[in-house]
Amino acid sequence: LRLQVKLQAGGKVLAEDTYSVRGEEVQRRIALPDPGIEDARQELLWSPSRPTLLQAEVQLLGERGELIDSVRSYTALRSVAVQGDRFLLNGRPYPLRLVLDQGYWPDSGLTAPHDEALRRDVELAKAMGFNGVRKHQKIEDPRYLYWADCLGLLVWEEMPSAYRFSSVSVDRLTRTWTEAIERDISHPCIVAWVPFNESWGVPDLPDSAAQRHYVQALYYLTKTLDPTRPVIGNDGWESVATDILGIHDYDDQVERLGRRYTADGLPRLFQSERPGGRLLLVAGQQHSGQPLMLTEFGGIAYSADQDRTWGYTRSENAREFAERYRSLLSVVRSLPVLAGFCYTQFADTYQEANGLLFADRTPKIPLAEIAQATHGPQNSHDRQAETALQERLMRELTVPLSNAG
Repeated sequence: LRLQVKLQAGGKVLAEDTYSVRGEEVQRRIALPDPGIEDARQELLWSPSRPTLLQAEVQLLGERGELIDSVRSYTALRSVAVQGDRFLLNGRPYPLRLVLDQGYWPDSGLTAPHDEALRRDVELAKAMGFNGVRKHQKIEDPRYLYWADCLGLLVWEEMPSAYRFSSVSVDRLTRTWTEAIERDISHPCIVAWVPFNESWGVPDLPDSAAQRHYVQALYYLTKTLDPTRPVIGNDGWESVATDILGIHDYDDQVERLGRRYTADGLPRLFQSERPGGRLLLVAGQQHSGQPLMLTEFGGIAYSADQDRTWGYTRSENAREFAERYRSLLSVVRSLPVLAGFCYTQFADTYQEANGLLFADRTPKIPLAEIAQATHGPQNSHDRQAETALQERLMRELTVPLSNAG
């Protein structure tokens, strides 16, 4: 048997080769043409600004060259890493601008009403100036990940939490998490794995060695299954093993946030301050220079039904909502000790009215206003592309998601 592989990009064949099949697996390095110029190399690399996908065709041939089976798919060239206190994408420091996304829809819950809704959510995140999402308490539909690959959106994949710590939950969560990694490991959009959030399912981390060992075990298991991506053992607080220290801090005093996340403020943050009322590090853990991120903050609520909804802080009208968001993001973007941030949240979710979008994905304020606050000044090329996307989405959003074809 022979295995024939062809890789293409933009209609151009990059590599084509054939290998003998002598076992159940074939592992080969495929050499691609090197243009020798850094800018030209960048054109082949996948990133949110240039989500280049390589089209792959694999054929299994018989002894006489007859076709036995074939498959077409895609892959991408991209690397992620942490180095010092920075997150790297394709070997370069890359500030993360994420938004927390729970992936709910008003009429269908966790299930998207149709594929177009998944594509539109990816585009809305980009149109609001974010370069990634933290999928919160949900292993997302593979079609969402497909659109994130195609359109260029980074994804943190997070395991939904167990209700309590027990031998049954340990067994089931470990198996489910392993299956999720196996299913999604080939998506270039996924740049981080998060097995636990805010000690949910492991509520006694400071006092329970067994629970600490479990978080550490899943951290190392994840790194064993996928050595190429950062792993955040327990996002938010009470960290016992992590590549990025994610902090959840909903302090609504912008000036205080600005003082807390500075080089001078970090010693106090680790020793005595407790954002969210919890220790950031437990069991004698020390911050060893990993990147710091605000992985939950903001949560500003704005809704027509203020009495039945909830948020960390409230705005009485759209103008106040816009000003609060602008003021908060201006400070957070300016903090040099942070490798990035994740704002809460993408869209209203049931009683949580702290989304940038209403539950039906209608923006609470213009998309362009949100984006300007999210990322700050842009070059003219990026601004033109973003404006075109925003204008198209606003036209599409005049058709309700539940009825869109």
